[in-house]
Amino acid sequence: MWFDPQDQRCLFGDMRDESIVVTDRTHREDGSRAVHIHPDARMDFRALPFPDEQFALVAFDPPHLVRAGRRSWMAAKYGKLGADWQDDMRQGFAECFRVLRPYGTLIFKWNETQVPLRDILACTPERPLFGHRVGRLNLTHWMTFMKGSA
Repeated sequence: MWFDPQDQRCLFGDMRDESIVVTDRTHREDGSRAVHIHPDARMDFRALPFPDEQFALVAFDPPHLVRAGRRSWMAAKYGKLGADWQDDMRQGFAECFRVLRPYGTLIFKWNETQVPLRDILACTPERPLFGHRVGRLNLTHWMTFMKGSA
């Protein structure tokens, strides 16, 4: 997602900090892919370690998979939601809005290959202002939300 991971204006967070080699027959001749996840800070999107109204902009790109094989490179690279994914997403959205300043912007990315966008948007009372679909099948959605006043 980030064009320049070294840009000091952003903070990349993930629960994981690891480098692994996974099976991906579409990537290299030997059928492997190296995956590197090295966040600036380890954190859980359901309980962000920041005070209220800390940021003017938050980008929220949670895992999109609820089903994936043990050796899935997609799950290894992007993570996988648990069985209680609706509660996780409710908590994630609530945390994003909690750490946003009044009139702050939330950029949200979702791929609806496994979970329809309407089911994800049902996890928050907030509504996006606008968005854009991308990808070969138009399944990836980028949406922009704005937090209201305090």
